[in-house]
Amino acid sequence: MADLFSSKSRPAKEKEKEKEPRASGGGYTAKDIEVLEGLEPVRRRPGMYIGGTDEKAMHHLIAEVLDNAMDEAVAGFASTIEVHLGEDNEVTIRDNGRGIPIDPHPKFPKKSALEVIMTTLHSGGKFSDKVYQTSGGLHGVGASVVNALSTKLTIEVARDKTLYTQTFSRGHVTSKLTKGGSVNRRGTTVRFTPDLTIFDKGSEFRPANVYRMVRSKAYLFEGVRVRWSVEKSLLKGDDKTPAEEELHFENGLADYLRHVLNGRKRLVEPFFSGKAELEASTNDSGGRVEWAVCWPDDEDGFLNSYCNTIPTAEGGTHEQGMKSAMLRALKGYAELTNTKGAGIVTGEDLWGGACMMLSVFIKEPQFQGQTKEKLVSVSASRLVDTVIKDHFDHWLSGDPNSANALLETAIARANDRVRKKQDQDLSRKSATKKLRLPGKLTDCTRSNPIGTELFIVEGDSAGGSAKQARSRETQAVLPLRGKILNVASASDDKLRANQELQDLIEALGCGIRDRYDESKLRYEKIIIMTDADVDGAHIASLLMTFFYRETPQLIENGHLYLALPPLYRLTQKANIAYAMNDAHKEQLMKSHFDARGKVEVSRFKGLGEMPPSFLKETTMDPARRTLLKVMIADDSEKSSQRATAKLVEQLMGRKPEERFKFIQENAQFATAALDI
Repeated sequence: MADLFSSKSRPAKEKEKEKEPRASGGGYTAKDIEVLEGLEPVRRRPGMYIGGTDEKAMHHLIAEVLDNAMDEAVAGFASTIEVHLGEDNEVTIRDNGRGIPIDPHPKFPKKSALEVIMTTLHSGGKFSDKVYQTSGGLHGVGASVVNALSTKLTIEVARDKTLYTQTFSRGHVTSKLTKGGSVNRRGTTVRFTPDLTIFDKGSEFRPANVYRMVRSKAYLFEGVRVRWSVEKSLLKGDDKTPAEEELHFENGLADYLRHVLNGRKRLVEPFFSGKAELEASTNDSGGRVEWAVCWPDDEDGFLNSYCNTIPTAEGGTHEQGMKSAMLRALKGYAELTNTKGAGIVTGEDLWGGACMMLSVFIKEPQFQGQTKEKLVSVSASRLVDTVIKDHFDHWLSGDPNSANALLETAIARANDRVRKKQDQDLSRKSATKKLRLPGKLTDCTRSNPIGTELFIVEGDSAGGSAKQARSRETQAVLPLRGKILNVASASDDKLRANQELQDLIEALGCGIRDRYDESKLRYEKIIIMTDADVDGAHIASLLMTFFYRETPQLIENGHLYLALPPLYRLTQKANIAYAMNDAHKEQLMKSHFDARGKVEVSRFKGLGEMPPSFLKETTMDPARRTLLKVMIADDSEKSSQRATAKLVEQLMGRKPEERFKFIQENAQFATAALDI
């Protein structure tokens, strides 16, 4: 048999054939090599330039044009920016800066500089510091990308009291640069409509999202006035976005925090805020940094960072520098005041729950990717660290009351974190002092458990929506990462080592198994709130298994519930309804709506994608929601109890053959199509 596979036994002709290259579905020649010219690469692969083709990516087009206008303002050449959102997704952005150059370009003498910028990748005035000391545009692709992905784009440039106009479509020139009449203004106006064939079906500019983007730009640079407007016909339903507003904030980031806090109590009253120039050195060119930090009493915090007015959603080196500086300054203050216990304080103990804003302006920043969501400039960490450290030192020493309150809170959080490792129960906060809560729990403000609720959700995204939709007084939110440990098939060691479950146990406060104490349960209702899909049902099953195996008394005493978030939102003019599943949707389509009118159907991808107002209206508001109460068979029904225990063991236990047996026995009863 071995000889059959030996090369010695094969004919010489076969050996020669093996030396010849094998064909793989036809020839592969120079004709198969494509060369994409102009802006064609952008249209073929938009995700490379704007991060995708979803609605978020479409909003990035506005950000690119707005960033160019902001660069003019930061450079000191513009003082006013106008943003108008019109019908049919038309956006107009105007600044009173210098205006894009319209004279012939030296490298392309037959084209104006304006046309080169709009039709050529990697062209612009931001590759050196001759025109802009700091800017958000680095690659020279922003304006041209917007042009490539727009069905129509019109640019008006006012220079030397003369108006120039040129139009484009899908990256191509549709009219020559024309010289108009005289005008008594200067600057650039860009009006564009995105090409909806590029983006996901149903994508559109949302007034609320665009307004938030515009407002954040105004906060980031106090020297600019941003005039916002939107067609009133676009403000539908409960959209509270202002139709017109002039945004100008003299105190920058500090004004933003005051707006966000909106009267919420703070652990320490004064903000830690300020601005400073970054000193230039041999290795870098300096710049500017602005920051604002406060500690709300409810620990519902965030960290928003920016570089050259570009949001860095994934953080980066500037955030690292700020965090490192604040922690070292606090520990230095503790040493100065001989405060014991600060040695175990970590950064999370200090800034966990804080509301933090950081904005840096540096030359030639390095970002991760074209969408610039993470700053990776190494020098930024050191520059920001040096500035923040000095100012936080002065802030702490200048206000001992605030510094001591902050230090005591950080030490209390650190001690509580250490106690977690010793498997101690977390006691509810007192009226005067609050300990750090487990995991990512956002607690309610009511100290008495009567009337309070804990929502267990899957992931930070759903947790963020739930935090905004909740009632702060009575509703707490605990996000868990993905699918928790299956306690029915795991050992006790794995249970104790699982941080997600330990956070949940400590959030409940009542202990587990023989240490369960009903009087220490910190909430009246425990509500499992997962997505209305297969993964959500699986997570809910894992959680119910946990409660059944570890805290059966909690279920028996009527504390455990399942939330019922909708899967669809149906809209016909002012008539709105929510459907729990496909069958419910079809029922509502027949009974709830006028058959002659069009019904818009929106499918929620998950709780994290659901607007907080919808989540509150359908799932979290006690007056309008529907909850399913989880129950175990009555004590008197011993046979039913045994059947329940057997079923849980069969479906969730360690023996997969038992689950397979259950499927075989019950497959005949599955009449509907399964979502698998």
